[in-house]
Amino acid sequence: MNRSRSLQRRLAVSLGLLLTLCWIGAAAVTSMLARNAIEEVFDASLQETAQRILPLAVLDILTREEEGLTQRLSDIHDHDELLTYVVRDDQGRILLQSHDADPAIFPAWNGAGFRQTATYRLYNEAAVQGTVRITVAELLTHRTTMARDIQLLLIVPILIFLPVALLAIVLAVRSSLAPLRRFRDRLATRGQRDLSQIPTDGLPAEVAPVADTLNEVLGRLAAAFEAERTFAANAAHELRTPIAGAIAQVQRLHTETRETATRQRAADIESTLKRLTRVSERLMQLARAEGGRLRLDRSSDLRPVARILTDDLARMAGPDRIALVLPDAPLMSDLDPDVFAIVYRNLVENALRHGTHGTPVHVSLSKNGVLSVANEGPVVPEAVLQRLTHRFERGESNAEGSGLGLAIVNAIAQRTGSTLHLQSPRSGQNTGFEVSLSLPLAE
Repeated sequence: MNRSRSLQRRLAVSLGLLLTLCWIGAAAVTSMLARNAIEEVFDASLQETAQRILPLAVLDILTREEEGLTQRLSDIHDHDELLTYVVRDDQGRILLQSHDADPAIFPAWNGAGFRQTATYRLYNEAAVQGTVRITVAELLTHRTTMARDIQLLLIVPILIFLPVALLAIVLAVRSSLAPLRRFRDRLATRGQRDLSQIPTDGLPAEVAPVADTLNEVLGRLAAAFEAERTFAANAAHELRTPIAGAIAQVQRLHTETRETATRQRAADIESTLKRLTRVSERLMQLARAEGGRLRLDRSSDLRPVARILTDDLARMAGPDRIALVLPDAPLMSDLDPDVFAIVYRNLVENALRHGTHGTPVHVSLSKNGVLSVANEGPVVPEAVLQRLTHRFERGESNAEGSGLGLAIVNAIAQRTGSTLHLQSPRSGQNTGFEVSLSLPLAE
């Protein structure tokens, strides 16, 4: 599965991005509402301050003996004065002011209500028929600072919580898609010949129909391949008896006739029937390789099988044609000995048939479980090497053969998880052909 198109990554990114945008949007709206609320609260505070101070200022001014005298209230304790005010008469003379008030920041009277300059927010209120007027001022930077502090309080949790939320989203998406990953891994580890059903436990309802359909297709393919293997095996098996009878009749004809042409024709028919017998045997081996059980629940030593097969093949090929090298210690494997015999016989017979006549075939079985069969002969082109494991594919040799030997070995290698390697020229030489197969060993 392509990581760049991973459903898990796309869900995590989209959910994380959606959460981030929602959080930023909510923080922006909250910040705007909070700023409006701050404006209302501070305006109410300005108005309340003016309406509380004005009656006291009127009482103080009216009880004075000297009219028009400016009085500044003294500071009882040192503190930052957020609100400053001045009380003036209808002629603009300052009658009373707070201790930190700067008359220059207070504009001329222009009626009751809220006013604003570049740096201050002001509120005007009047009493005694407009003859006593108060103006309360507040720095705008105070409100800006309060709004910025509130925005920071909204942003800081985002910076802290958002990574945690994104991690939680990733973990939640990963946990939710765990059954889908298990299904993907099971499917990815299947070999070319494994068409068994894939467990679909825990799959989401949106994906389960796809998995069921895939299992249905696998079941149909398995049934089709099984029918093909069964037909090949049964056909090859059923052909053995009539072919054997035909060979016996031809051999009898060969011995009974005295005509040279008839004896030659009987010999040709016998050779053809024997070749057909070999093909039927290879077809049964191929059916076994593709559909039978290849590995057992127990382990056995492969060396005795190699010795027996070497002696058997040497009786037909000659005592010096096969050079066998075996490890000193037992080579234990759970590979079925009959299956190992099929592999061994096909590889060695191919080497005897297609190698240079009279030269030995070198067979070795290493302690690491690598079976190597090498023979002398011309170099096989790379393009031909790549085709030799196909069914009924033969090299450029004129020797007789069914073209199934390496296809059988390749099918067994694929189903047992082994590695089949063909090379020409053989290792350390300029000519020849070599096949090596890594066999499964017991743990």
